[in-house]
Amino acid sequence: MDEVTISKAIVESYFKELLAATELDVAIAGAGPSGMTAGYYLAKAGAKVAIFERRLSVGGGMWGGGMMFNRIVVQGEAKGILDELGIGSKEYQPGYYVVDAVEAVATMCSQAIKAGARIFNLISVDDVMVREDDRIVGLVLNWSAVTLANLHIDPLGVKAKMVIDATGHDAEVCRIVSKKTSTGVEMKGEKSMWAEVGEKTIVENTKEVCPGLIVAGMAANAVFGAPRMGAIFGGMLLSGKKAAGLALKGLKGRK
Repeated sequence: MDEVTISKAIVESYFKELLAATELDVAIAGAGPSGMTAGYYLAKAGAKVAIFERRLSVGGGMWGGGMMFNRIVVQGEAKGILDELGIGSKEYQPGYYVVDAVEAVATMCSQAIKAGARIFNLISVDDVMVREDDRIVGLVLNWSAVTLANLHIDPLGVKAKMVIDATGHDAEVCRIVSKKTSTGVEMKGEKSMWAEVGEKTIVENTKEVCPGLIVAGMAANAVFGAPRMGAIFGGMLLSGKKAAGLALKGLKGRK
């Protein structure tokens, strides 16, 4: 196989997927644990979903575990998600499980893709598309390299019936919406670490913040002013699953 054939294979297959992702049921910003969990459950339910990740790698902060010890903790309430995805765990004490962070990210990514979710890395959210009744109807995207190089290159848009902001601490989509729209979304900013409270509120704060936009994962606590949790990730998984359920409910309402 020569170099041109290799190049054609890459370009043709990639752009076929990218073209298919210009009109979606659900667009997810961020391929961290909550974004990939949401993508898995949405794709499993038959939704057309794509995840856009600004970085080269998926997984968000999960890769590094706690302070570069690549282990994470997941509480018992979320163990069912680990088991469904096929992620191994060992009970540390009643109700708390230790998980290999590398296995967790790799398996979660693989399962989301196998379920039918498309994942596009190195693509950043530049803006949102807003229509009547202040409804979010899509994302405006650009290559992450364009942003890093500070180049003035116009972005492109993808339409989506529902959007999920799973961009972590930065809550990038909600931050854009709070600055550029009249939807009433406010950014309170995350508070200092308090794992017990943060794990509870991250699920409570996973909700539709304005028509068409759901916030999930650490972005939810950043929007509503709740604490960060550290290297415990059960709330992230539960938040992603809840976000998928809310998005599916929203899709039914859009038919």
